Amino acid sequence: MNGMMFVRFAIAVAVAGLSPSLAPAAAPAKPADDVLVVGAVAEPQTLDPQAAVSPNDMRIVANVFDGLVRFKRGSLDVAPALAASWTVSPDGLVWRFILRDGIRFQDGTPCDAAAVEYTFERMLDPKHPEHATGSFPLAFTFGAIESVHAIDATTVEFRLRQPYAPLLSALATPTGSIVSPTAVKKYGAEFGRHPVGTGAFAFESWTPNTEVALAANGAFVGEPPTLKRLVFRPIADPRARRTALQSGQIDVMMDAPFRDLPEIGTQAGFTVATTTAPHLWFLILNTREGPLSDKRVRQAVNYAIDKRRIVEDVLGGGAEVAGDPVPSAFDWADDKSLRPYPYDPAKARELIRQAGAEGARLSFLVAQNGVGMLDPGAMADAIERDLEAVGLDVKVQTYDWTTFLANVNPGLSDRADMAEMAWTTQDPDTLPFLALRSGAMPNEGGFNAGYYSNPEVDRLVEAARRIGDRKARAALYRDLQRIVQDDAPFAFVASERENAVAGPSVQGLRIEPSSIVLFSKVRKE
Repeated sequence: MNGMMFVRFAIAVAVAGLSPSLAPAAAPAKPADDVLVVGAVAEPQTLDPQAAVSPNDMRIVANVFDGLVRFKRGSLDVAPALAASWTVSPDGLVWRFILRDGIRFQDGTPCDAAAVEYTFERMLDPKHPEHATGSFPLAFTFGAIESVHAIDATTVEFRLRQPYAPLLSALATPTGSIVSPTAVKKYGAEFGRHPVGTGAFAFESWTPNTEVALAANGAFVGEPPTLKRLVFRPIADPRARRTALQSGQIDVMMDAPFRDLPEIGTQAGFTVATTTAPHLWFLILNTREGPLSDKRVRQAVNYAIDKRRIVEDVLGGGAEVAGDPVPSAFDWADDKSLRPYPYDPAKARELIRQAGAEGARLSFLVAQNGVGMLDPGAMADAIERDLEAVGLDVKVQTYDWTTFLANVNPGLSDRADMAEMAWTTQDPDTLPFLALRSGAMPNEGGFNAGYYSNPEVDRLVEAARRIGDRKARAALYRDLQRIVQDDAPFAFVASERENAVAGPSVQGLRIEPSSIVLFSKVRKE
């Protein structure tokens, strides 16, 4: 599992111009008043929560399954879900969760502590009888867990190898959802096409390349959905999705091109929901070899890139300018006083002159496409122009996704000076721990492909992930952000924005900061 796949939980979608004349070949009937039809960007790959990686899949998963905890509406703070409460031992190594009593899976079997134990052992223990029911690419987010044990029917205990403050955030993601042991044993490797959870909607059917249908879960413990059915219909072409929305064949369009939102927003009855996701797009800079081993040249790269123009012109407003390794979505940890590098080509040229790097060649690895890469080719073209304008000689090397990762993930070494990358993070710890620590070098199993090393950053990362007090963690992350921005091991460019458009009859649609949409809160009028 590569770092890109983990962090993004996403799929790349081609952005095309709109043409209302393009409609699906066979126009389905308009949905009934108690049925919500969602125009998705693609056919899902799997609905097994421990195997899903794309937001397209996870948006379905999040409506079928629950975890022990969930993100609060409108934030990335954590709230109870299947667990009513929890305690943590003074040393941070033992977490005990008390489950709500009487919860049942959609197949009628009990959702108890044994099911929680089963869920995590299946994912984390290669010797578990059902471990082979799927690959679990995000399992390493729970790597601090040593064991999970059901104490009694409603009490489950997690023992950790070391203190791990991000545990709750990891449990709140779809990957932390609790699965029905009975269903996994019944369907085996096909569980991803027959998912059974405890969420507001129960799986009903999956017609390949046509639709995934869910039905309201009558046994759901929580506010019941007003919808009787929820249908996800794959429509890859954004023009066709818009046509389907305007004609009433679907009720919600996911991921409209941001360039088109101003026009859509002016149409009577249509509403637009947006969020800035904890997703960062940046350049990895080779801090070990070549021109970028000099901090002044790395800073010059940051000054030279016109991030605002990329966000507005290349991405059509589909992102906001990013400046450091903690996304703005984590408002409790983000240092709001720290501004991104301004666009200052004169400053960039002066730093390059001071470093004696005028005319230096930079080899730049670019992906043709890929998970979470926004518009990699167009963004690379803009960055190349900006860097050449300040006197650097940029050589772009473009590869297919697999070859690109094969060149980046083992480390840039002497192969390249910089490379595109994109991560979606579940906690402020994610990017620093996996890609900025000295102990995260590629030969040590991490994703620090630019070989950045700063002992103080290492200390701050380790301290922040071991401290349970949020204020203390936030202070450490703010110190880390300032150091990383000055050292400039990356050139941060953008944080992605996501959107959904609702038709006139739809009320209550919103995209959570986690990129999830809770359709149990949506109604039709």
